[in-house]
Amino acid sequence: MTKYVPRLQSLYDKEIREAMNSEYSYKNKMMIPRLDKIVLNMGVGEAVADSKKIKSAVADMMSIAGQQPVVNKARKSIAGFKVRDGMPLGVKVTLRRAKMYEFLDRLINVAMPRIRDFRGVSGKSFDGRGNYAMGLKEHLVFPEIEFDKVDTIWGMDIIVCTTSRSDGEAKSLLKLFNMPFIN
Repeated sequence: MTKYVPRLQSLYDKEIREAMNSEYSYKNKMMIPRLDKIVLNMGVGEAVADSKKIKSAVADMMSIAGQQPVVNKARKSIAGFKVRDGMPLGVKVTLRRAKMYEFLDRLINVAMPRIRDFRGVSGKSFDGRGNYAMGLKEHLVFPEIEFDKVDTIWGMDIIVCTTSRSDGEAKSLLKLFNMPFIN
């Protein structure tokens, strides 16, 4: 019985590591940057008025990520927003290993081409430590979401965390994974 290896993970092992090493000439192979995790976050502010919205968001996030999301709750009450302490306000998922590579493959090759008027993602959204953040206005671009069954369209944040030390290394790593940067 052979172990299943995602397509992008085998691409990283066979080609990307060597390309990164030839570009930056690291002293040992453990210094070569790799993907650490991908965090998906979906804010559900409508859950303040309707508690069923959070269940719908959990179901959608579960179908997108392939694992059970964590429900984020309010830490303190804010009367102006009608938020009470402990009220569910969003969902998030942290993907690692095989699920992370599968999600990145679906994001780059399936979901991004389905975005209306898509020209590429900004190459300036790095945080200074090699992590890349981007946002989607609609979660409907993922093929796992059935358009007819969606009651509310939510945006989502996607953060790709790498082990690189600089933004330049992280950008070249993501370029080798075919991330469509504009600048």
